[in-house]
Amino acid sequence: MSTYHRVFYKKAQEMEEVQDNSIALVVTSPPYPMIEMWDEIFSLQNKEVKIALEAGDGLLAFEKMHEELDKVWKELYRILILGGIVCINIGDATRTINNNFQLFPSHSRIINTFQKLGFQMLPEVLWRKQTNAPNKFMGSGMFPPGAYITLEHEHILIFRKGEKREFNTKALKEGRRESAYFWEERNLWFSDVWDFKGISQDLNNKETRKRSAAYPFDLAFRLINMFSVKNDTILDPFLGTGTSSIAAMVSERNSIGYEIDENLKEIIRERFLGVVSLGNKYIDNRLNDHISFITERINKKGPTKYENEIIGSVVTSQERYLKINKLSSIKEINQEFVLNYKEIGK
Repeated sequence: MSTYHRVFYKKAQEMEEVQDNSIALVVTSPPYPMIEMWDEIFSLQNKEVKIALEAGDGLLAFEKMHEELDKVWKELYRILILGGIVCINIGDATRTINNNFQLFPSHSRIINTFQKLGFQMLPEVLWRKQTNAPNKFMGSGMFPPGAYITLEHEHILIFRKGEKREFNTKALKEGRRESAYFWEERNLWFSDVWDFKGISQDLNNKETRKRSAAYPFDLAFRLINMFSVKNDTILDPFLGTGTSSIAAMVSERNSIGYEIDENLKEIIRERFLGVVSLGNKYIDNRLNDHISFITERINKKGPTKYENEIIGSVVTSQERYLKINKLSSIKEINQEFVLNYKEIGK
């Protein structure tokens, strides 16, 4: 088995390389409107953003930034299959303009756009970003009402194009069965609050490091395994350092990424070419976590009712068909990365 992975270094407003109705899942995190480190990116795409910021009109700048993101969201409706899913990690922003502090709610602005485009919203996840900061407030301290609530979470918004996806052929049903996850993973993943720490990037270029705000690998891996099946194609229109594509590789999915910053090209390439070691370590940890869970469960409740012929004891009948392959090799061929897999134990 092989998967295929391609990166295009350009803006994602027009994805002419991607066919209509060809993408099963989008996992992405765009630049956050009204977060200062992304002002320049938005201003380069729309000069009205810079004009609004210089004039102190925060609400107009916020709207003009989102109008640039809207162009990408519109393309997603075209390229998604019926029943396809979009997952967007986005944080709201707090900012003081003209001595006026306020919240700029990007998550609600995006929800409004997706519903206008015809997407259905599904229950979202709050990503609670752990912090060790001792001072959990903003503003003037102890005198009301001058202090402000700190933002310690981001949103993972989840949308679907049309009705629930159908698997109505023998091959599709088999692929879906092999893409099952463990019972204990389901109980952890399908919760509306996730706790992860953010990722600090080891990047040489100062400006590239400043603009890189990758989400954790676990976040992308969960979403890909929750909302797609093996051999699906995953798309990230704001690829960054490549985390979504790497999670797709480890999950036996294909991927397409768009990234406007060519300074990240060599970083992405290095990360892709190093995925075999990273992916197999992650798979080993996943299997070991399952074994530990099953061992503890058996000690408390006795033998499980079901067996997976490769993995061993599982809790539910659906897990009997779960198949996890390890990564074997990756090659760069004609600007595309081809990843091969091998069965566990071979």
